[in-house]
Amino acid sequence: MNGGPSETRTYGDGGPVAAFATPLAESALAVIRCSGSGAVELAAPFFSRPEKLKTAAGHSVVHGWIRHDGEKIDEVLISVYRQPKSYTGEEGMDISCHGGIAAARGVMKILRKAGFRDALPGEFTFRAFMNGKLDLTRAESVMEIVSAKTGAGLQGAALRLSGALETEIRAMRDKLVEILAETEIYLDYSEDEFIPGGEEAPAGMPGRALAEEVLARLGALSASFKRERLYQDGALAVIAGKPNAGKSSLFNRLIGEDRSIVAEAPGTTRDFIEAWISVEGIPVRLADTAGLRAGLSPDPVENTGMDRSRALMAQADLVLCVMDGTEKYEHEPDFLFGGESPRLFIWNKADLPSCSAPPPGFFPVSAMTGSGIPELCAAAAALLEKTAADPRASHGPGEKTGAAPGTERQKELVDQAAALLAEALSLADRDEPLDIIAPFLRESANALGEITGEVSSAGILEKMFSKFCLGK
Repeated sequence: MNGGPSETRTYGDGGPVAAFATPLAESALAVIRCSGSGAVELAAPFFSRPEKLKTAAGHSVVHGWIRHDGEKIDEVLISVYRQPKSYTGEEGMDISCHGGIAAARGVMKILRKAGFRDALPGEFTFRAFMNGKLDLTRAESVMEIVSAKTGAGLQGAALRLSGALETEIRAMRDKLVEILAETEIYLDYSEDEFIPGGEEAPAGMPGRALAEEVLARLGALSASFKRERLYQDGALAVIAGKPNAGKSSLFNRLIGEDRSIVAEAPGTTRDFIEAWISVEGIPVRLADTAGLRAGLSPDPVENTGMDRSRALMAQADLVLCVMDGTEKYEHEPDFLFGGESPRLFIWNKADLPSCSAPPPGFFPVSAMTGSGIPELCAAAAALLEKTAADPRASHGPGEKTGAAPGTERQKELVDQAAALLAEALSLADRDEPLDIIAPFLRESANALGEITGEVSSAGILEKMFSKFCLGK
């Protein structure tokens, strides 16, 4: 049994599900997460202390053996959660077993025999959302935390998980609903009829100042997204330069291990090598590329390497242009310094007596000793930050509030809400009637509701949660 036919495996069925919450690999422990109506009762017959498990209080741990037909499968600890005080809002268990692959698979096999089906990707978090434990911004931040590459990226995701973005979105939606309610009151009365409270019908759109405030806040949120994704997705930084300039030595220095081959012979690196590093909290995919020359090389393999280097430089968020400080240059090589990608210029081999003074704007470094590397990293982070910055953003450099979109879905809906609200204000500027303006206000509020999940459809939810990992 492996979870039943695919057509019966739906996110909304509420049946008992189980999945590995830790990677299936040799380790000290493996955790299998279970959730669903009657989950504890279902597992009890396969536990060495069935009554103890069935009567266990929520947030308690029971020790015993998973067994089947008198055979002991594995010694486990079962953490019991009772509805509604659990991650999913349902009855559930976390089974901590030994981390051997055979042991974990053995326990999972027994759970399938007991009647649990394999959980779909993100199904536990989907159930948490459906049961009111999380809004969609918090649900999405769960996977942001799982995929965070640096502490800074983790911090932003954790703030969204704590509700920073949800609070901001709900506050703006409440203001739009307030404006819409006032607008629709006036739509219910003709100019000749009594207006509640004795008020006169307003000239133009009611609550215009409030609408303009919301529009500005939406613009700030949208502008924050690029910087937020910098800390989540990271940036591509390419090390480029002439052969034997010390590119591979710099690459090894920055990643902290010997990955690139370093040799006196120029042209040793024929293709790019890459690794992830953290630069001042920014995840950076660092690539060491083949050396560049003016014109073609007699070696066709080297030419292919140079073509790949140039293609990677064109895609880069940052190019680290390395020059050999012991060589004499009459002018900067155009084939290295041209291009649109942001660049930092590095004067390498500063530790050697033969190294000359760097030209203005160059960073003197020694890839061999590490001198100048902290200053280079600080400059690289500042340049990446500057590229991702937007003056409309809701926070400034170095300040992370969490009140920023963390996913493309959230960003698109923020922009949609802003465009609809801007159109409503534009219609008001042209003195269009309120019955034409009101639908734009309503759709803008609905777009914000989609961000938190107050307005949603089953199809959109399943598509979103299917991108989660198993066990979450």
